[in-house]
Amino acid sequence: MVVGKPIFTVEQIQGRVRELAEVISNDYEGKNLLAVGILRGAFMFLSDLVRAIQVPLTVDFVVAGSYMKESTTGEVKVYYDVREDVKERDVLLVEDIVDTGITLNHIRERMLLKRPRSLKICTLLDKKEKRLVDIPLDYVGFQIPNEFVVGYGLDYDNRYRNLPYIAAFRKTI
Repeated sequence: MVVGKPIFTVEQIQGRVRELAEVISNDYEGKNLLAVGILRGAFMFLSDLVRAIQVPLTVDFVVAGSYMKESTTGEVKVYYDVREDVKERDVLLVEDIVDTGITLNHIRERMLLKRPRSLKICTLLDKKEKRLVDIPLDYVGFQIPNEFVVGYGLDYDNRYRNLPYIAAFRKTI
């Protein structure tokens, strides 16, 4: 297994997180913001993002997934759902990466059933080339090509999440 050179450095990530937080802060001024992190991959991004957002907010989590190692199973499992009352709240789903869109679409549809006032999506990485489900992304950190990436919360088989940067990953035989 090989982790390549960084695609996005610590400085690039932190700069983009600050930019996203500024836009989100302006958009949610005076609103009842609930930031929902989609775990496990989004934990670093969510942490940095909510600390940079300049409006009051509440944080909750969803634990869901459809990936085994580096490919999707196509079946979404929700292991933990939000505990906060979502009804009439302004909800911001925070995701690490959107590729096929299957998991995020499933979570989005479940969240809409709870009748939030508004629902927007913020993702650090958008891998459009792999998209199977069209999903509206309101805030995007970076567009990336169809490469498997690790670091800054993203993993391969639950490894490499602790890298402070994002790098390409290649599995060797």
